[in-house]
Amino acid sequence: MVQFVGVPQMRRWVSTLGAEAIIASLMDTVQEDLTHWRRFDKIPRIASHSPVGVIELMPTSDGAQYAFKYVNGHPSNPARGLQTVTAFGVLSDVATGYPLLVSEMTILTALRTAATSGVAARALARPGSRRLALIGAGSQAEFQALGMKAALGIDQVAVWDTDPAALEKFERNMHGLGLDVRVASSAADAVAGADVVTTCTADKTNATVLTADMVEPGMHINAIGGDCPGKTELDAAILHDALIAVEFEPQTRIEGEIQQLEASHPVTALWDVLNGDATGRTSDAQVTVFDSVGFAMEDFSALRFVRAAVAGTEFVEDIDIIADPSDPKDLFSMAAAPVSLAL
Repeated sequence: MVQFVGVPQMRRWVSTLGAEAIIASLMDTVQEDLTHWRRFDKIPRIASHSPVGVIELMPTSDGAQYAFKYVNGHPSNPARGLQTVTAFGVLSDVATGYPLLVSEMTILTALRTAATSGVAARALARPGSRRLALIGAGSQAEFQALGMKAALGIDQVAVWDTDPAALEKFERNMHGLGLDVRVASSAADAVAGADVVTTCTADKTNATVLTADMVEPGMHINAIGGDCPGKTELDAAILHDALIAVEFEPQTRIEGEIQQLEASHPVTALWDVLNGDATGRTSDAQVTVFDSVGFAMEDFSALRFVRAAVAGTEFVEDIDIIADPSDPKDLFSMAAAPVSLAL
């Protein structure tokens, strides 16, 4: 039998434990795996692009366990009442090839993205950071706000979005969660005086939602919206003068903010900063950028974290998706034998 965490189980788990508490614990698992990055197979995600979106597979293995995520990105979906991004994932045992866990990953991806942002912010943001600016109030926004609260102690959030309904949704969802929320009048208004700026917009275009003149000395910029070729959020001028940290450089060169730069422009691997093999922030005035596109190792971390967290609880069930004949060489008898189905 294979463990299964579906949407109902995931919802109950997050509701019971709280999103912030889960993100805080998941940060430690993500950081642990990133500091052991040499163990992992690393390839850019396998993407199938269409005029309306993208479908991707994100695989990796540490030699003992293998994981992949199936994920889509379709910005026009909300107009049809559908999510922009949906996902599910599988964690398997390398020794046997058998799956151990199948999980929904639409909610889980939001949790792991916030956890990864938190890991990067702990390594790169200015000490004492308390004010967050959010540009984009879509599906990721609440998770990102709670991730920065868990990572840095952020207690003030200024948010801006071109969609008034998204701003109202964010303000409603954040009520009572320990954050002082202010709806800004523009992106520039949101960013003014912020310690950390998170850009999380959905349109798959080369946009400039954060311009160089908005950036103040010492800011940490958490650019999570760019995740495919032809989609950016930052003014390229910001990148030229900042320390840029990335997940897996070959993938980020294709999909991240740095697709705007020459291939020779230097970037720093986040895992090298975490390991002390590369220098992170060098002064309170330095501008740092986490150019995050999402990487398979983070999904691996999320899946192994969930498997351990829900084992033996009401938040997981067993499903029978692996044919397992008593004689492993006689699959035909298992398939052909009469089976009575309960109606």
